Amino acid sequence: MSATARKMAPNAEDIRARKGGTPLVSLTAYTTPMAQFMDGHCDFVLVGDSVGMVLHGLTSTLGVTMEMMILHGQAVARGLKQSMMVIDMPFASYEEGPAQAFRNAARLMAETGAGAVKLEGGVEMAETIRFLVKRGIPVMAHVGLTPQSINTLGGYKVQGRDAQAEAVLADAHAVAEAGAFSVVLEKVPQGLADRITAEVAIPTIGIGASAGCDGQILVVDDMLGFFTAFKPKFVKRYADLGPLAEAAISEYAAEVRARSFPAPEHVFADQAPAAAKTVAPKAPQKD
Repeated sequence: MSATARKMAPNAEDIRARKGGTPLVSLTAYTTPMAQFMDGHCDFVLVGDSVGMVLHGLTSTLGVTMEMMILHGQAVARGLKQSMMVIDMPFASYEEGPAQAFRNAARLMAETGAGAVKLEGGVEMAETIRFLVKRGIPVMAHVGLTPQSINTLGGYKVQGRDAQAEAVLADAHAVAEAGAFSVVLEKVPQGLADRITAEVAIPTIGIGASAGCDGQILVVDDMLGFFTAFKPKFVKRYADLGPLAEAAISEYAAEVRARSFPAPEHVFADQAPAAAKTVAPKAPQKD
């Protein structure tokens, strides 16, 4: 193979094979430009239903629709060549049963080109995960804090402390045994995350879990400082671009009001500039 051959995006089995190896890197993306920025840096990119809060101003992920996920999935797919794309199944698109889940998962994959779907839930979703996997749909599971269940969980609370630990552990084992190729552990105590990582045979992807997980994921707008409504404890801001963007917009507004923008270099003359004359080279002279 040529040394300059383009790196191919990993698939679900490639991700599964990374268990216990170099940590997997992931971020969420919702647009083509952002996907292009992270392509090749991330092993997989998640088109998360967090798009509802980050880009659409919703107060939770519950209002996200299939149409929204497809639209943003198509946008992200255009920006990826080297990273795998995983897409969230939105609330109420799979909970009814395996048949409903299959119809919607198949539609998401067919219309976006995603390499896998992600769905929330543990023991109660094992049958659905098994059904999907047997029919050719790779599934990334998600246990611990499951944002689509905030109304029954009582908010965005840490999951798996004290007596809850065994239930979260059982959820992780259930999704692994059902055929999920990886599992997101969200907002679970570090010790429990390390125990799950040691016990299950598939990679664990932490978000508010432990550095000992097999990989990590963050919402990109959180880690870049674009989303400022709140900042979860588990988020590290690698840049603070929100204030920079606001400052730039403020400067633009001031210049427009002062009529200093557009400046002469930003506008067009009434007459097109004359074309430069081409001077033919002189023929060599004889002695």
